[in-house]
Parts: sequence; structure tokens; C-alpha cells
Amino acid sequence: MPVFDLSQTPLRDLNAALHGVASGANDTDFEVINPRGHHAVAVGVDSPVNIAVRGSVGYYCAGMNDGGAITVHGSAGPGVGENMMSGTVVIEGDASQYAGATGHGGLLVIKGNAASRCGISMKGIDIVVYGNIGHMSAFMGQSGHMVVLGDAGEALGDSLYEAKLFVRGSVKSLGADCVEKEMRPEHLQKLAELLEKAGVSNVKPEEFKRYGSARKLYTFDIDNADAY
Repeated sequence: MPVFDLSQTPLRDLNAALHGVASGANDTDFEVINPRGHHAVAVGVDSPVNIAVRGSVGYYCAGMNDGGAITVHGSAGPGVGENMMSGTVVIEGDASQYAGATGHGGLLVIKGNAASRCGISMKGIDIVVYGNIGHMSAFMGQSGHMVVLGDAGEALGDSLYEAKLFVRGSVKSLGADCVEKEMRPEHLQKLAELLEKAGVSNVKPEEFKRYGSARKLYTFDIDNADAY
């Protein structure tokens, strides 16, 4: 298994090696040690490789991931998993702001807390947060799912489209056009699947509330101007 020590090896060499994995290659496990808060670790991965990062990372780790399974054994700075397409990204610690922003697919799991703007403009990504999320999370969320085992900050789901939000704890406030919705059997089933995929045990889907769009702000209407 290739091991990259970022205290000795340039980050560019790591990312070049990840981008250079040929289709059908047998050597698909990578380990990264001494990341020391480097930015843009394991960005643009486009093959089914397994990457273990032993420590905390800076900005934009695992950005544009398309098929990789990336685990950060530490915390992550802003923009982890941004514009993710497929695959999985697991953060064992906390994540800073706008985790999973604009994600089109795949699964992002944050086992600690996520800061503000988690999942903004999500476009199909699934995000599971074991802890709490900060304010303005899921802003303009278009599709996908966000599951929060803890609490949510102010303005959850502001200007939400069709992303589905599940929160187990309290919600400080809902954003414009975000409302609590009925939890139907199909939502309980999907939530159970997401919890299992994210490795969550001893938590029941029935413990969550579902939030979604009231669908009043899709197009501008002068009667709804006060809601903006």
C-alpha cells in the first residue's frame, strides 16, 4: 500500500498519484500521514480507491470526489467534500463551514459537529452528521438528504428546494420557506437506509423530524415578498 508522508512529499505528488490510478488497477489503497492541515488533500479523485488520511486537513479535502472512499482520521477545514459526485467521505472529527457544498452525489459522514452552511446548494449528495450543524445549513438545498443526529442552528433550510432534512435534536430556527413536514413510511425507510450506510446504531428513524420546502419561493410572487 503506497504511503505518502506530507511532511516530506509534496502534496502535488499525492494528488497526481491518485489521479493516475489506471482502470482495473489492483493497488488501490493509499495512506496519507502527517497531513498537518494541508489544503486540497485528495481532490479530484475519479476512481474507486481507498484513502486513509491520518490527521487533520485544511480547506477543500476530497473536493470533487467521484468514486473514492476517503476517511479523515481527524477534523477537516472548510469545504470538505465540496462538489462531490459519488463515493464516500468520512470525517472522524469535526468539519468546518460549508461541508458538502454543491454536492451532486455520494455520501458525506461527519462523526463530530459541522459548522455553518453545511450542505449549501446540495444537488443530490447525502450528508449524515453525528453531532450538531451550524446556521444556514442546507441553504438552497436542491436535492439529496441531510441527517443530523444533534441540533441545528439558525435558518435551517433557508430558500430550500427539494432536499429532505431530518433532525433528531432541536432546530434553533427555520429559514425562509422551510417547514416541518409529515414523516411518512417512505421517509422512515430512506432514513433507516442512510443511518445504516453511515454506521449509526442505536438510533431509530422515529426519533427524527422531517423538514422541507413549503414551495412558495420557487418563483417570485409579490404576495410572498416579506418572506425573502
